[in-house]
Amino acid sequence: MALRRIRSPMDPETAASLAVGDTVLVSGRIVTGRDQVHRYLASGGESPLDLTGMVLYHCGPIVVGDAGSHRVVAAGPTTSMREEPYQADVIARFKPGAVMGKGGMGERTSKALVEHGIPYLHATGGAAVYLASCIERVEGVYLEEFGRPEAMWVLCVRDLPALVTMDGKGASLHRHILDRSASMLKRVLESTLTPPRT
Repeated sequence: MALRRIRSPMDPETAASLAVGDTVLVSGRIVTGRDQVHRYLASGGESPLDLTGMVLYHCGPIVVGDAGSHRVVAAGPTTSMREEPYQADVIARFKPGAVMGKGGMGERTSKALVEHGIPYLHATGGAAVYLASCIERVEGVYLEEFGRPEAMWVLCVRDLPALVTMDGKGASLHRHILDRSASMLKRVLESTLTPPRT
C-alpha cells in the first residue's frame, strides 16, 4: 500500500502497477461519464475525444456558468454499479487508463480490468464540494444533448484523491469485504441459533 501521484492520461505501465490499497492523487485531464454516456458508447457511439489512458469518472458534476466561464461546484462520484451493463464494453472499445466512481463494480467489469490491466479508483462519497475544489478548470464539454449532469465533461484536476479498490490483477477490496462480512454474519447466526448446552 502506497501513496501514488498519477497523471491522466496515464501510460499502460502506470495503470498496471496500481494495486488494491494504493491511495492515489490524480492530476491532469479526466473525463466524466454517467449512464447516458456509457449507454451511448457501449451501443456503438463514437467518443468525441480520445479516451486512451484517461481516468473515466462516474460523476454528474454540478456546473455553473456558460461556455468559457464554467465552474464546477460539486463533483461527487456516482454509484458505479449503474454502469456495470456497459463498462466492460466501454473499456474494450476506448482503452481508458482507469475507471473511477463509488462502491465498486461487478465481475464482468473486473474481468475487463484484468484483460486491459487497469484499476478501479474509489472516490469518497459525500465529499462532492471538496472533490470539486481539486478541479482547476473545465477544459470542455461534449454530448450536451444528454443534459448537463449526463454530459461528458473534460476536467483538469490537481491531486484528486481516490483509493484503488479493484486492480488489473483481479484483486477487489469490495469482494474481500463482502466475503468477510458474509463469513462473520454466518458465524453470528450460527452462534445465535445454536441451542445452549445443558
